Parts: sequence; C-alpha cells; structure tokens
Amino acid sequence: MNLAELGTFLHDCQQCRLASGRTQVVFGTGNPQARIMFVGEAPGYYEDQQGIPFVGAAGKLLTQLLESVGLSRSEIYIANVIKCRPPNNRDPLPDEVETCKPYLLQQIQLIKPKLVCSLGNFATQALLGKKVGITKVRGQVFQLSDFVLFPLLHPAAALHQGNLQGPLREDFQKLKQVLDEMAQAETETPASSPVAPSPLHSQSSIPSPPPAQMDLFES
Repeated sequence: MNLAELGTFLHDCQQCRLASGRTQVVFGTGNPQARIMFVGEAPGYYEDQQGIPFVGAAGKLLTQLLESVGLSRSEIYIANVIKCRPPNNRDPLPDEVETCKPYLLQQIQLIKPKLVCSLGNFATQALLGKKVGITKVRGQVFQLSDFVLFPLLHPAAALHQGNLQGPLREDFQKLKQVLDEMAQAETETPASSPVAPSPLHSQSSIPSPPPAQMDLFES
C-alpha cells in the first residue's frame, strides 16, 4: 500500500467516536518523498473544513517559521497524530490517540523521512512512546530506530501564550542547526550509512502498530 492508497483507505474511517462529528478526515499534505516531516496534534476548525493540516492561524505561523529556516511547505510533509477534529478542539483522549497512532506510524513508514519534527505534547509523546512534557525535551535530538526526532513547541501554543513566541523561534533556529549538521554529515558519509546530528539522546524504537492494524495495510 502506498501513501495515496492509505489516504483513500482512511477517507471514511469509522474506528472511533470522532468520526461522528468531523466534516472530513484530515490525512496529511506535502511531498510524499519528503526528507523532513512535521507532526501535529489534531485538526482544528479550518483544517476540518478544508481537509488540510495547519491552514488556520497556527498554520500561517508555521509557514513563516519554515521560511525563516529556508524550508517551504511543498518540500516537507505535514500530518497529525489524530486525523479527525475533536469536538470544540478539545485534547484527544487516550483511546483516540491509540486508535489513530498506527496510521501515523504507517505514514512515516511510507514517506521514510530522515527527520520528524513533533509539534507539542501529543505528537512528541506519541512518537517517543512515553509521557514527557514538551518543555522538557523541546529543541533536543532523539535518534529513533528509523529517523531522527526533533520536538518543538506547537505554533498554536505560542499564539495562545505570547511568552512562548520567543522559545518557539529558538526551536526553529535549533532546527536549522540540526538540518545544517545533517546536510554536512551526508556530504562526508557514504549514502548507505545512517546519519544523525549530535548530541543524540538514545531512545528505543517506535512502538509498532498492532498486527491487526498492520493487516489492513498489506497489499
């Protein structure tokens, strides 16, 4: 199954309570061969209406921050842990995250990014596989089994709390340093060798989707 087929498969997903209140599934957008992937929490109102992640105020800020480090939305891939908007933009519930997370992991497996940037608590916890506050790990590099994880503050948090605007921009400047280090290392290392910036925080591999979920993706 490729990325487009996975999106089609999820188009009318009914696997959790969020299906009853959404306008549409918000699968993801961007370059399906992206080397850099951004993962947020869940769709908001505008995302639910348009079917594209990060198109509201937080999305505009994200676009500006990407441009500030020399990236464009067309060269990255953007998705959320949760594919359907929670009612009134409430936090996703644990069972909703567990239901939807296998599809995010499948997206990552199909896109094969070198670097995944998790935005905020929910995305970071989902990918690290443990409860950890974003303020404790933001701006740090974690080497997972198949990619490098770089947690950042969520743009929406910076919009709601003005004092986080500075730290968020600092996170993106650190991201630029990580990207520069990775690009430099790739010019000095054979393509077959895995490359990651330093310093690294070792982390066990991402939890695999349960077998029953994986069967859905087999061609």
